[in-house]
Amino acid sequence: WNMGWMHDTLDYISKDPLYRKFHHGQLTFSIWYAFYENFVLSLSHDEVVYGKGSLLGKMPGDFWQKFANLRALFGYMFGHPGKKLLFMGDEFGQWNEWYHESSLDWHLLQYAPHKGLQEWVRELNYLYKNEKALYEIDFDRPGFEWIDFQDWESSVISFIRKGNSTSDIILVVSNFTPVQRNDYNLGVPRGGFWKEILNSDDERFGG
Repeated sequence: WNMGWMHDTLDYISKDPLYRKFHHGQLTFSIWYAFYENFVLSLSHDEVVYGKGSLLGKMPGDFWQKFANLRALFGYMFGHPGKKLLFMGDEFGQWNEWYHESSLDWHLLQYAPHKGLQEWVRELNYLYKNEKALYEIDFDRPGFEWIDFQDWESSVISFIRKGNSTSDIILVVSNFTPVQRNDYNLGVPRGGFWKEILNSDDERFGG
């Protein structure tokens, strides 16, 4: 389990977006050691018990921003090298922390924000399963390439994931503020048109 990634990422994402730019290194540091072991990116039960609160509860901001932050976290997680582990309830935004004698609050799925979050995780799982760039070279440096890890002022990071075939390539861009970045410039390794596959701010996910 990549405990360093987990601690740094949760500490970063729990901060108000206004101050995240001062902690940008918490997002990027994990790549420096990501390929020394076969890591699992784990958001396990240990992080949602004993007064720590639920993942959704850790998110800053108002009701809408909490869901937006959690969707951004999951998108970044699924793009980052390493296998994925989510604890039950995280995928639909459980409000209460885990308690072993209680069931999950499945009734929350009748509400659009929770249903949208569940749909987002479903789409991330589908993408991960079907895009070789996200898993074929998961534990080796050739499967990853930074585009920009220095835009701390905007709290934006971008990178490329690659599969064994040169045609298997995905660009991942994460914006960790609620500020819309129109006409954001990125340098990519290939010319042509790049198609958006998923966007956590899509209306069907609650954006």
